[in-house]
Formats: sequence, structure tokens, C-alpha cells
Amino acid sequence: MGDVLHSMPAVTALRQAHPDWVIGWAIEPQWRGLFCANGCEPRTPSMPLVDQVHVVPAKQWARSPLKPATLRDIRRVRRELRAMRYDIAVDMQGAVRSAMVARWARTSNVIGEAKPREFAAKWLFDQKVVTQGIHVIEQSVEVANAIFGESLPMTLPLLPCDPAAEAKAAELQQPFVLLSPGAGWGAKRWPADRYGVVAKQIAEAGFGVVINSGPAEEHLAHEIAESSGGAARVLSLGLAELIAVTRRASLAIAGDTGPLHLACALGKPVVGIYGPTDPARNGPFHCPNRVLRHPESVRDHSRRSEPEAGLLTITPEAVTDAALELLREAR
Repeated sequence: MGDVLHSMPAVTALRQAHPDWVIGWAIEPQWRGLFCANGCEPRTPSMPLVDQVHVVPAKQWARSPLKPATLRDIRRVRRELRAMRYDIAVDMQGAVRSAMVARWARTSNVIGEAKPREFAAKWLFDQKVVTQGIHVIEQSVEVANAIFGESLPMTLPLLPCDPAAEAKAAELQQPFVLLSPGAGWGAKRWPADRYGVVAKQIAEAGFGVVINSGPAEEHLAHEIAESSGGAARVLSLGLAELIAVTRRASLAIAGDTGPLHLACALGKPVVGIYGPTDPARNGPFHCPNRVLRHPESVRDHSRRSEPEAGLLTITPEAVTDAALELLREAR
């Protein structure tokens, strides 16, 4: 989710600069909702950014690469991409599998970073872009600039609007703060009981508190609600609902995770609680923010289950102070 959101500002800038272009995006099925809602009619509020969404279940393919169903689905994607007759393919992720999907489109030019996330991906690019930016959003914009040799502006991305989800979110009592306690792996996950303390302190300051309970995160959300003494409300949110609720939040608090980047994409104030990942590269961008990170935390993407040591030095009081400071500034 974070990878997609980090690429969306660049594609939004392309869309605004070239409204007549046909733009497609190849995406894992679980993130399709970042592009389309309510039927996915092209170029509507339900699908504002791209003209075509190509569903590519690459992770599912990796689990059963030799099954006939996998091979049929790969052929389907290749036919679909080639039928669109795209002129250019751009790999924003820098992975071998994303670069391979770009090549399947049989375009005249496949563009990617000169130093992609996975080194081997560079050999699949026709045009390799040397990027100067530190943040991944800056790097994505530089790659997009190479398409037409222009200088695209930094901009907030266009996200879809699902009327049913928006109507449901509108029922939430304002103002409220959104907590998203999950993370891609344990080393990035700040303890749930500390989120509970923050929820209680924010509620005492006069704000409602909503906990985003994502897939397989229900235990975290309910532990926070219990630790808060009932001050926080748990919501099980699909992607459309998460977008709608985040639009109405006064502030979001999370670690380096998709919901934090979604809040930034919507221009919301955020408090980022960081440990083993580098906020200079993956932190809040283009939104009011406070990032809390211990100076001795080092960049480490090892999938460890326990919270990183530096992450545990961040106190609930520090998070609450940062949140209330941003809320006062927003007012």
C-alpha cells in the first residue's frame, strides 16, 4: 500500500499535465481500491487517476508458480497489457517482478531507476534514470519526469470517492483522531498498550479517538481500546472506508505503514512513530507532521517480530504532545 501511495503523486502530476493521455496501472488486487470505487468507471470521482486498472496477483502466482491456473492468469495479463498498445511503461517499484510486468506490455521504452530497490531489475529497463531525491516520492517524480523530459510539480494524489463509504464516515462524531497500530512486521510496531495511553490522553483533551482495525489486526485494535479505558472506538475498515474515514480525521497517528501514508496523501496532519525504517526516505511528506524516532535507531528491514529497541524509547507522552501540538496548529 505504501509503495503505491508513494508513486501516486508522480502519476497525479502526469494526469494533470497531460489530461488526454491514457494511463493504466498494474496492481495487486488488494490495492485496487486506491484507484477505483463504485464500479470503476474511467475518469470519474470513483476512478479519478487512471483509465485502466490491470489486476496482477503476483504474490499469489509466487505461491503456486507452476499451476495451470497461474500460467493461464499470466497469459491473461500479458494479453491485456499488449491489447492496450501502451507507448511507454514505467516501473515505479524497482522490483524484478514489477519490471517484468512492465516488459510484458511490449512498449518501445521501459523506464526505471538506475539504482532500483532490487538491483537485477535495472537490466529490464531500456531507460535508466539517475535520481537525486532522498524521499521515494521525490524519486518517483524524477522517474516520471523522464517520460517527456519535463519538471513535474509535487502534488497530492487523486484518490477515489466511494459514496457509500463517505456517507458512513460522515456519521462519525467530529473532531476525532485516527490511530493505525498495525505494521508490515513486528520491528516497526509500537506497543498496543502505549497507543491505549495516547488514546486516553487525547480523549481527555476533548477529541474522539478511532482505531483502524485492518485485516488480521483486530487483536491489536481491541487491546488498544481496552488499554484506553473505553476512550477509543474500534472500526473494521475496508480500503474504501479507510479512505473516507481518513478524509474526516483531524489527525492520524501510526508507524511506517500504509494508513500513515494514506493520511499524508490526503494532506492530513500526522504523527509518525518510527524505528528501523528511515523517515527521510519513507516518512511523512507534503503534509503537516511530527516524526518521533530515537537517534540511535538504524535502518534495518529485517522482518523481526519484536519492536526495535529505539522504538521502545518513544513514550506515550511524547506522542500525545506531538499530536496536540499539531492539532493546535491546525486550529
